[in-house]
Amino acid sequence: LGVTLGIHAAGGVSGAHLNASITFTYCLLGKLPWKKLPAYVVGQFLGSFVAAATIFGLYYDALYLYTGGNFTVMGPNATAGFFATYPAPYMSLTGAFFNEVMLLLGILIIHDEKNNPALKGTQAVVTGLLVFVIGMSMGINTGYAINPSRDLPPRIFTAIAGWGLEVFRAGNNWWWVPIVAPTLGSLFGVLVHKLFIDLHNQPATDSGNEKEKYTLESARM
Repeated sequence: LGVTLGIHAAGGVSGAHLNASITFTYCLLGKLPWKKLPAYVVGQFLGSFVAAATIFGLYYDALYLYTGGNFTVMGPNATAGFFATYPAPYMSLTGAFFNEVMLLLGILIIHDEKNNPALKGTQAVVTGLLVFVIGMSMGINTGYAINPSRDLPPRIFTAIAGWGLEVFRAGNNWWWVPIVAPTLGSLFGVLVHKLFIDLHNQPATDSGNEKEKYTLESARM
């Protein structure tokens, strides 16, 4: 729901760019001018930092009661995971990569006008469901590490707010994985979409009747 509301709130202003990895990928694809990348990423990071500070303020009393004022990153009373992502003990570095592949693939499919995209007005809800499903099915591995913009700024905030530099050392210096792996995964997701879907799509100039007929026939199967 948070993703859906974010898309509705920022859709008309920035195209609802909430993820630095996807913003970078859209620049590579030519769907977004490179000159907009710094402003978009800075805006995403500032928004995420302020959001982390807001959550900390809202739940400070509960956090203090639960931890006794000793904010820890790992262990039975760890609370840093409320703000940023940390890996399961068995997790390798590849998990975040494949999560982002699924996210980018889903987003491209939802907005693919040459294929069978989500209905106008439903893209925000469908994208929110996509993020929800990725989290429910694969979040246990990496703690939902699919967005650098929602991971690094809160991590920096927690380092300042009392958790210390352990937020960067935990998980064998895991902090860089939610930045690099989602970006590489999004690029791979574009490649998969291009090779297996986009190259086989009907041209966008096909008549609406023909595409509608194809869609209806597919729906009956």
